[in-house]
Amino acid sequence: MKAAAIALAALGLAAAAGAASAAERATDLDYMKASRCKGIAETIGSVDTAGLDSFLKEQKKGRQSFVLERANTEFDKARREAKSADRRERLSAELSGACVAYMAGAEKAVAAR
Repeated sequence: MKAAAIALAALGLAAAAGAASAAERATDLDYMKASRCKGIAETIGSVDTAGLDSFLKEQKKGRQSFVLERANTEFDKARREAKSADRRERLSAELSGACVAYMAGAEKAVAAR
């Protein structure tokens, strides 16, 4: 009887741990947005990208190849846009607004959704 109770408790804990780790996974769209933010941050150069690097590295695991390719495209596109002087103000606002969640790390970015 005790063995059955212990087994049920262990299964409950394992299910809770699995749900918690699944909740920390960002969507493909969030991953692509974070890649865009990194492109902006690297080109503008006024922001530390360590949080973005950490987020992207952690969230890259298990992504399908087309998502990774699209994220690279967004990164390159953002870098090109950030080189344009007339778009820099808008991109700086994006960097200090929408991108902040991704700079804080994976847990905070997922919680911000």
